[in-house]
Amino acid sequence: MIKTRIREYRAKYNMKQEELAARVGVRRETIGNLEKGRYNPSLVLAWKIAQVFGVPIEELFFIQEEDTSGAD
Repeated sequence: MIKTRIREYRAKYNMKQEELAARVGVRRETIGNLEKGRYNPSLVLAWKIAQVFGVPIEELFFIQEEDTSGAD
């Protein structure tokens, strides 16, 4: 599962979802869905978001392995 630090970076830069969405050319709902893990970005969108914050893509997006062991 792809996880993101977009919300953390928006807070750091005091940026609203609307502002980030406008800067990368998507709707605010797309940013919200990315932050909630409901949507995986295209490589182009991930790159654009990383460019806004001046960080590598892997700083914002990372894969979290799902626990498939069945242990609770």
